[in-house]
Amino acid sequence: QVQLVESGGGLVQAGGSLRLSCAASGRLFSSYAMGWFRQAPGKEREFVAYITRSGGITYSADSVKGRFTISRDNAKNTVYLQMNSLKPEDAAVYYCAARSNNLGGNYYRSDEYDYWGQGTQVTVSS
Repeated sequence: QVQLVESGGGLVQAGGSLRLSCAASGRLFSSYAMGWFRQAPGKEREFVAYITRSGGITYSADSVKGRFTISRDNAKNTVYLQMNSLKPEDAAVYYCAARSNNLGGNYYRSDEYDYWGQGTQVTVSS
């Protein structure tokens, strides 16, 4: 069992930056690959970024590539999402998620994840 708690969301102007954190409970954090997803009102939840258990491999959605960076600190049981050059279309509730499958399957599919946080709101003003 893993419990995930996101933080770091808020209101930022377009072009600004935010860093989201996701703190995991339990001693097995390094056993899970981690993902960030987001969901805007009236839209489906979409993949944002993914990081393997060791942090050695990451993937990002095309819409955030070059602007967002996912990282993790296994000693702190935390995964991060650094978001730069934010745009109004980045506004959404951001969720972190954990899955036991490291590199197999489809990391961009939300149904591949075993545990989810409650989400943190990101608002971007134009």
